[in-house]
Amino acid sequence: MDNEKGLLIVLSGPSGVGKGTVRKKIFEDPSTSYKYSISMTTRNMREGEEDGVDYFFKTKAEFEELIKQDQFIEYAEYVGNYYGTPVEYVKNTMDDGYDVFLEIEVEGAKQVRKKFPDALFIFLAPPSLDDLRERLVGRGTESDEKIQSRVTEARKEVEMMNLYDYVVVNDEIDLAKQRIQSIVDAEHLKRERIEAKYRKMILEAKK
Repeated sequence: MDNEKGLLIVLSGPSGVGKGTVRKKIFEDPSTSYKYSISMTTRNMREGEEDGVDYFFKTKAEFEELIKQDQFIEYAEYVGNYYGTPVEYVKNTMDDGYDVFLEIEVEGAKQVRKKFPDALFIFLAPPSLDDLRERLVGRGTESDEKIQSRVTEARKEVEMMNLYDYVVVNDEIDLAKQRIQSIVDAEHLKRERIEAKYRKMILEAKK
């Protein structure tokens, strides 16, 4: 791995759209070289999730203490729970030349945009809001009231699509995975990134 700084890849979208499923599919691919930045949350652990693998699960008091210590790139309170991205790991990993993959809520992505304007922002969208509702109901983990709250929030989040660089519709998991990987590959070939690398080479050659 050379010293070219890594990309910060931000994947977000409405709750229930399948962010976690698509992220897992990407990281199951042996060719994936991204480093996953595990978020912290105060929500309850779901069946099949592991602390330190899917999220760092914290109490509300623990999370609020970390906020006071300015330990997050971003954090947000969403449907009664906190979500946040620890800052130190992300910066160090990018400096080492690795792409860092963040899977976060839309409110969190807005904060990252302010602090990391050069990050790559990908919005994962449902084929439709009816499809999103069906996915939430299919989880079987939340009340009708909570599902309605998430669908209402999703409508607002879809309207914030303009904050992102790319939109990927999650109509099929394998296709969504391929689209995201293609976007990242293309981003690495952007003139600005290649030009900066060659300018550095030219300057070093003149010394």
